[in-house]
Amino acid sequence: MKTVNFGILGASSFALSQMAPAIHAARGARLAGLATRSADKAAPFQGIEPDLDVFDSYDALLASDKIDAVYIPLPNHLHVEWSLKALAAGKHVLCEKPMAMTADQYDDLIAARDESGLMATEAYMIAHHPQWKMVRELLADGSIGDLRHVNAVFCYNNADKPENVRNQPGMGGGGIRDIGVYAMGCARLATGQEPSELSAHLTMESDFDTVARIDARFPGFGFQSMVSMRMARYQHVSFHGTTGTITMKAPFNAGAYDQAEICIEPSGTERRTIRFPEVNQYVLQVEAYCRTLREGAPYAWTLEDARGTQAMLDAALAGKVDQGA
Repeated sequence: MKTVNFGILGASSFALSQMAPAIHAARGARLAGLATRSADKAAPFQGIEPDLDVFDSYDALLASDKIDAVYIPLPNHLHVEWSLKALAAGKHVLCEKPMAMTADQYDDLIAARDESGLMATEAYMIAHHPQWKMVRELLADGSIGDLRHVNAVFCYNNADKPENVRNQPGMGGGGIRDIGVYAMGCARLATGQEPSELSAHLTMESDFDTVARIDARFPGFGFQSMVSMRMARYQHVSFHGTTGTITMKAPFNAGAYDQAEICIEPSGTERRTIRFPEVNQYVLQVEAYCRTLREGAPYAWTLEDARGTQAMLDAALAGKVDQGA
């Protein structure tokens, strides 16, 4: 089994808390490199992998023949630039979401992927969690009849962190780009369908959205969502059909927000609750990525999939705006 040697561009806090440990733990992967000029920032990564090669620039890491694939956790507005540079340097790419700022930017990424023959995709980790595979199967086999409505909520409050990149409009901040990719994209992930209509009502601060209420229409079902960076921490997804419902307790940050749990309630029959203890969706994402590189196995989330969700984000960001909190 060929081990995939990963390099990370930038010592972000998320890379340290989630993805570096996931790469280290994943079968078939090795945390091989980190690009940062800061010895202090490199130190905790070296605590995870003592043999880690530390590079003093992103370009130096991309030039190394010790690196097979690059994980990119940079601020949103830098994702396309460094994904394209990594592909040009002959590296496979796993880039944080949203991988681009607008849907049409995915066209350049897709073209570069196809021309290079390398793998490039967005780190949409929920696509690899078994709870979402189960929800797709339940919807497909008619466990709740015909799907009629989906509701998704994802909120947290970072008003006390003005320096955070999510509160920086010039760096691709705002709630829609940060968590709307989950609240909106999950409907596409679960059903395989695309919306025919979408409208949104946004509350803005300094040119980035802090609260967004979204209404959309998919073939056969309606969709409503709320995402916010100014409300108490909460997440929930529900699917309402003609003969039952499915609810998800921790649909996005499974294991961190709460234990992943699906409740299936068919009309007139006993409720079923299915739990997923100790599942690390970041490890599963890296292992799936490595299987695709080694064996050509199908991957659960392609650039085309990510482009479709970005089109929803673009439509939401064009919605009706209220200035001020």
